[in-house]
Formats: sequence, C-alpha cells, structure tokens
Amino acid sequence: MTFINHGRMRKALTATALVAAMAATAGTAFAAGDPAGASEARAKAVAAHKKAPADARAKARAAAPGLVETPTFAMSAVNKSTGLLDLFFADGLGGFGPVTPVEVPYDWAAATIDVDNDKDGYFDGTWDIGKDGLMTWTGVEEAKEIGGGWQIYNKVLSPGNLGGAQEADLMAVDKAGVMWVYLAYPDGRVDARVRIGAGWDQYSEIAGQADLSGDGKADVVARDKSGVLWLYKGTGNYKAPFEGRTKIGAGWNTYDRLLSVGDLDVDGKTDLVARTASGDLYRYSGTGSASAPFAKPVKIGWGFNIYNLL
Repeated sequence: MTFINHGRMRKALTATALVAAMAATAGTAFAAGDPAGASEARAKAVAAHKKAPADARAKARAAAPGLVETPTFAMSAVNKSTGLLDLFFADGLGGFGPVTPVEVPYDWAAATIDVDNDKDGYFDGTWDIGKDGLMTWTGVEEAKEIGGGWQIYNKVLSPGNLGGAQEADLMAVDKAGVMWVYLAYPDGRVDARVRIGAGWDQYSEIAGQADLSGDGKADVVARDKSGVLWLYKGTGNYKAPFEGRTKIGAGWNTYDRLLSVGDLDVDGKTDLVARTASGDLYRYSGTGSASAPFAKPVKIGWGFNIYNLL
C-alpha cells in the first residue's frame, strides 16, 4: 500500500505490531454505533506508538529536549469499502511507515483533529466531529462530549495556537463561507465562537499545522477552485488571526486532498501532504520561508485513493 524503504522495514514492523495488537484489543469491544469507543481505541493506538522503540522522532527529540513547536501526528485514513480506521505514522524520514489497522468503524467521522497542548511533539488530545454534528474530545485520561451543531461547517481544523495561549484553537468555515474561531482549553472545551470574515467558500482545501513562515505563529494554506494555493500568515491575534493572503503558486488542483500532520521529516518545520485522485501521496517539506514555504514535492506513497483522509 505505502511506498516504504525496505531497509528500515524490520524496525517499522516491530513498532506497527505493538500498536496493532493494542488497537485490535481495544477495538473488539466497539461496534459501529459507538463513536466514543472508536475514538478511545484510536487514542490508545496513537499512545502505544509513542512508546514504540522504532520511533525516530522520539530519538531526535530526546537529543534536543525542550518545547516542540511543530508536532507530528498520525494520519487518519478511513477505508471507503469497510469503513474501518487505519493509521499511518511518520517514519521520521519524510514518509509514513506501514499501515496500522485499528479495526474500529470510523466512517461516522467528518473530521479528526489532533492537538499537542503540552508541546512534547505528540498528540495529547483529539476532537472528533461526527457527520451528525456532535463533537467529542478524547484526551490522555478522559473522553467527553463537547456539543452538537458542528454540521453547519464545511471545514474545521486546528492550525495550532490562534489566541496567544499555549493551547491549540479551532477555526471553522461555515457553509456560507464565513470563518469562525473557537478558543480552546486543555480539556477540550471551547469558548463561544468569534466571527472572522466571509469569502472562505472560494477555497476547496484548507490545511495547516503550526508555523509555515518562520515567525513562530500558526499559519494556513488555502487552495482556491482554480487550483491556486495561498498562504495566510498567522498574527497571534484571535480576533484577526491571519494577515492578507500571499500567492504560493498555481496547479494545485492536481490534488484531491491537502492536509498537514505536522513535521514528517524531523527538521522542525511543518510539511504538507498532498494526494492525487489516483492515490499517489506527496510530501511538500516546509522551508520556513513566507515567500516560498514548500520545497519540491517528493512521492511518499501510492494507493491512498481507497481512503477518506481525515
């Protein structure tokens, strides 16, 4: 399924076996009607991977302790045929390791949003938004409902901290194209929404995870319907979280999905993942430059058209 350097396959499989065994054990108790249980099974699988000895990111971060400004999250993939969740973990070399089956239904989910509030570079909480509009929070030690009504949005994501605190916040674009910001707390609760502005329905994809431009503030990129990609630099002010847009380049309608899981190549910069309609997966490594935020694409996988990538 994924494009893998076979020279590192043995270590990767050791880590995958550990995670898969734990996830499968957790998943056996959950049925398709239990989204909360499925979220907990996913959280356990992600936590197990953090403990795996083959995690290249853990070694790199142990050598340079301190707050990690650019996290690395698992890529969540829901099989279109079975509805079951698969996870893809960064291999520390710019791509993803072998598939980690979680064996729980996840086709109820419209979005899965990981955050790293303690700045260790790993997940410590996840918002899941169901297609019915219910948002739940799964933390390291708790899982709870946050509230309903989120089906009014076409896009919800967390590029990181938008309001000046350490915690990651949420941005959401409603079906009229208006963007809203929700300031968040470490336990998953969110404040009342703040209206930012209209016109965001011109974009077919919005992605971002931490800083893209090198100034330490959370940024996003947005692709318009003609295939042009734009950079919105963060301001650190949640009432006006982004500066005016800057054109990155055209031709991005080659891809049917753009997303960010943070730092894939362990250089401390945010990367972008792009998928073609035929299922090829590419990494655009972050440069830290506002004028040219991404390096040339590198193919890191194929066959991903069998998935809905959350």
